Amino acid sequence: MKTERNILVAFILNLVFSVFEFIGGTICGSVAIISDSIHDMGDAASIGISYLFEEKSKRQPDDVYTYGYTRYSVIGSIITTFILLIGSVMVVFNSIARIINPVEINYNEMILLAIIGAIINILAAYFTKEGDSLNQKAVNLHMLEDALGWIVVLIGAVVMRFTDFAVIDPIMSIGVAVFILVNSIKNLKKIMDLFLEKTPQNISVEDIKKHILEIDGVIDVHHIHIRSFDGFNNYATMHIVTDCDSKLIKSQVKEELREHGICHTTLELENLDEECCEISCITQTLNHTVHHHHH
Repeated sequence: MKTERNILVAFILNLVFSVFEFIGGTICGSVAIISDSIHDMGDAASIGISYLFEEKSKRQPDDVYTYGYTRYSVIGSIITTFILLIGSVMVVFNSIARIINPVEINYNEMILLAIIGAIINILAAYFTKEGDSLNQKAVNLHMLEDALGWIVVLIGAVVMRFTDFAVIDPIMSIGVAVFILVNSIKNLKKIMDLFLEKTPQNISVEDIKKHILEIDGVIDVHHIHIRSFDGFNNYATMHIVTDCDSKLIKSQVKEELREHGICHTTLELENLDEECCEISCITQTLNHTVHHHHH
């Protein structure tokens, strides 16, 4: 529940603020702030999308979504990340244009706006820092980015106020935009890994195989598949060849997998005679037995 509430708080803060910022920018006569307010409305929209998807992703599995709705949270993350990418590219273009043709700015109003903006976004970042879904990470990145952006604008406005060196403004915004771009691309890579069903990063199949083979009574293990649905919940399926009591083996294997952070497993247990038992298989079994006596 906490994740949703945090996202909702961030959404309301952002929406109210972007409207306030639009009006403020108009009063200041600062095109930079007006364009930022449009970017903020985009942020608010993407947070709204995240909120809806985060809600949906909490539903229990049913006959249509037998694996549950977890991936919806990831879709929210994709949309948010794309809006961030497009936003940062636009900021870079606008900033370059501003370097070529500088614009007259009312510095005093700009300083005041930047102080308010920084405070509001720091609060929003604080509210969204708890969650650990990829979705909420993307939202939190938005908030941090906005807070950083405002702090940068504030410093720039103060410096420009005393030096009249207007090119500082666009240069700073390029810096922030590049930072967001890099982070967004990292986030996209994680999402791609999920959809390509790659083995989750913190899990080693080799390692798991080794540990399962060490369990007494496990003769062989193959067809290991490990996937993650949202970057946090890991699922595994595998075939285990055993000649022992299946209940015992199952609970031991599941225990082992739990230690590796895999909470949902499907095990297929096979008897020795179900498969041609190759020489290597038998020698392995012997080695295992010997191995266990040494322990």
